[in-house]
Amino acid sequence: MKISKVFLRYNSSMDLDKFIDYFADLFEETDSDTIQATTRFKELKEWSSLIALSVIAMVDEEYDVEFRGDDIRNSNTVEDLYNAVTTRVG
Repeated sequence: MKISKVFLRYNSSMDLDKFIDYFADLFEETDSDTIQATTRFKELKEWSSLIALSVIAMVDEEYDVEFRGDDIRNSNTVEDLYNAVTTRVG
């Protein structure tokens, strides 16, 4: 089910929090409390190409958005990833 842009605009902080939760769930060893909107995810010790693929799969599953490696490469923070997703929703 796609989330509409209107819904995201009116509920952006809640959706960002949910995105952070989804993102944090991809990590096994990293404490989810350490992952925030401003977290520079590529600097996380556990970050790997496998996690990057998991992010792509999560975005497809939860937001029905086609996400690519370039989207990840062009992002620095978790919020950057979220913003890349929201520009394609709806």
